[in-house]
Amino acid sequence: MRGSGRGVAMKRDPLELAREVVRTEALAVAGLEARLGPAFVRAVETIAACRGKLVVAGVGKSGLIGQKIAATLTSTGTPAVFLHPADALHGDAGLFARGDVALFLSKSGASDELLALLPYLDRLGIPLVTIVVQAGTPLVERSTAAIVLGPVTEACPMDLTPTTSVTLTQVVGDCLSIALMELRGFKPEDFRFLHPGGVIGRAASRTVRELMHAGDALPRVQESTRLREVMLEIMAKRLGITTVLGEGGRLAGVVSDGDFKRILLRAADPWPLTAGEVMSRTPTTIAPEALVASAVRIMEDRPEGPITALVVVDPERKPLGVLHLHDCLRAG
Repeated sequence: MRGSGRGVAMKRDPLELAREVVRTEALAVAGLEARLGPAFVRAVETIAACRGKLVVAGVGKSGLIGQKIAATLTSTGTPAVFLHPADALHGDAGLFARGDVALFLSKSGASDELLALLPYLDRLGIPLVTIVVQAGTPLVERSTAAIVLGPVTEACPMDLTPTTSVTLTQVVGDCLSIALMELRGFKPEDFRFLHPGGVIGRAASRTVRELMHAGDALPRVQESTRLREVMLEIMAKRLGITTVLGEGGRLAGVVSDGDFKRILLRAADPWPLTAGEVMSRTPTTIAPEALVASAVRIMEDRPEGPITALVVVDPERKPLGVLHLHDCLRAG
């Protein structure tokens, strides 16, 4: 009822509370870097030596993060499955097999459901890797490698709800995935093979050479070319840019349609000017064998501001083509 004064009164500003959560979790993640050490290396080596699969298990929120970690590992070359401990105790423990490795996630390091699975690991000789908050717990003592995150201050005002600890667990899962990718020599073509139906897979292993505009489609003028011909070349090739060739056919600079507009506004009589007088002399370039995904990142994250085209050059800095952002996006 309006005016009744009923409802929940906010004791703290929600925006400030949200910012405090961000600060708390960010500080914890930053501190995690120094905490990772020999145990992390043992964990990577243990998983890498696995002749079977990695069985990931956790209860509650740790279980939800476990599903994500298992999915990331599987998609990056480390076969992993998530097993809920409750299901395992009702028949699904048959998933464990000799040659497997187990990865248990637990804030307390003493979850009854996970402890109940230890006899299965012992019976089959399965090494155990754990990610826990508490040191000196039963899971830690049983582990081949125990990554201890704590002590941890939860972002929850009561320091009870798993928040910061869940974030740290996910970050460590990402660390394991990336370290194992590197150790296995996981390549873009491997990623594409495992993601054949997705945008990531299509783009991950395509090279700049596949999408660049080359040959007659490559816009080019000489340093001595007058501005009118420069404009016509940009319009004809429809890439918003033209390369400017210098001595020996090497790239001397570029003129973009944006440069052209600025010149028209700045110069009272721009037409006698040449490409060499108006060009940008330090264009962003890329090699033909670079990945398209890397090219997009370069265009979008350029310190001077985003651009929509890159000049593709050979080792002698001779232009081979132009890669346009729109072609990259259309390709995947």
